Amino acid sequence: MFDILKIIMKNIFLSFLILPVLVACGKDPENPTVTLPTALTTEIIVNAGEVHVKATAQNANFYTSTFYHGTDSTVIQSTDGIAVHNFTVSDTFLVRTKAHTSQMDFIQQLDTVIVNIDQGAGGAPTTGYTTPLTYAGYNLVWSDEFEGTTLSSQWVYDLGTGSWGWGNNELQYYRTQNVTVSNGLLEIKAKAETFNGQQFTSSRIKTQGINSWKYGRIDVRAALPYGKGIWPAIWMLGDNITTAGWPACGEIDIMEMIGGVGSPDRTVYGTAHWSDNGTHAQFGGNRSLPSGKFADEFHVFSIVWNQNSIRWFLDDIQYNVIDITPAQLSEFQENFFLILNVAVGGNWPGSPDGTTVFPQSMYVDYVRVFQ
Repeated sequence: MFDILKIIMKNIFLSFLILPVLVACGKDPENPTVTLPTALTTEIIVNAGEVHVKATAQNANFYTSTFYHGTDSTVIQSTDGIAVHNFTVSDTFLVRTKAHTSQMDFIQQLDTVIVNIDQGAGGAPTTGYTTPLTYAGYNLVWSDEFEGTTLSSQWVYDLGTGSWGWGNNELQYYRTQNVTVSNGLLEIKAKAETFNGQQFTSSRIKTQGINSWKYGRIDVRAALPYGKGIWPAIWMLGDNITTAGWPACGEIDIMEMIGGVGSPDRTVYGTAHWSDNGTHAQFGGNRSLPSGKFADEFHVFSIVWNQNSIRWFLDDIQYNVIDITPAQLSEFQENFFLILNVAVGGNWPGSPDGTTVFPQSMYVDYVRVFQ
């Protein structure tokens, strides 16, 4: 499915040398000689739409890699020469790598990369786990299968940056434009783009004020994004958040993931939050895939919730349970609404870095509520 292209080029290009004018105290201006980097080498690996650049040079203080796509471009700066970018279409692209002594003093190399993407409709995986439409003792009371080409009126948007980055110092600006519905899937896309003072955009949708539930089984089949600083979530808040506030309203995190190479990209968390006599309390668990990452295929994230407990499941395997019968957990005996979002940065995942590929998407095949 993936075409891997490895290009190693060892051509050294000389850049224009700009000699800055420095003024020393009590001396005439001088034009010192700048030592340019030498022996610039780039190693480029293409894996589907993901392009990895590893640059090395002697006497380089830092590197910049510019990925050109049409009339637009993305620049990634690093001290180790490593840059990763994700192209979303198949084509031939240019990548310019510079080894810098300073911002204005550098040598450079221009490489051509060929990208071939074959990942199904819209880049979404085509395989993965699925769950049935019926369960013994339950009725399907609400669902969204994301048919059609627009988001259902059963959802509304959270917009903007919230208070203090939605309470977590998140870096994205939530917009309606980052949601699409096509080919039976909902896509929430996080982008590296400047909008209203933020460096990233994404979307957050919810059923607040339209639908909420107390108890039942909730199944969400989704393929997750990946990478450092990427924070997808499928979660619930109590209907009374506007009056009681958080955490007194209660929070049920059906799934959260904080991305990053290795274990972070293949580990999800299920957590409950509540107020214990005015103090934030939480209880959670996690489950990891043995290999790969949650972006590779679809998985089903579920809770089974009744008056006694909440249980968390990944692909029908339970990995966490909480007893909600104590009086201080009374929040979980009320109605909750659903939220789907992809955050960027924040207190928990930290900020994206040079390894983070944009854009990143969470694909949702269905959301089903059984009671």
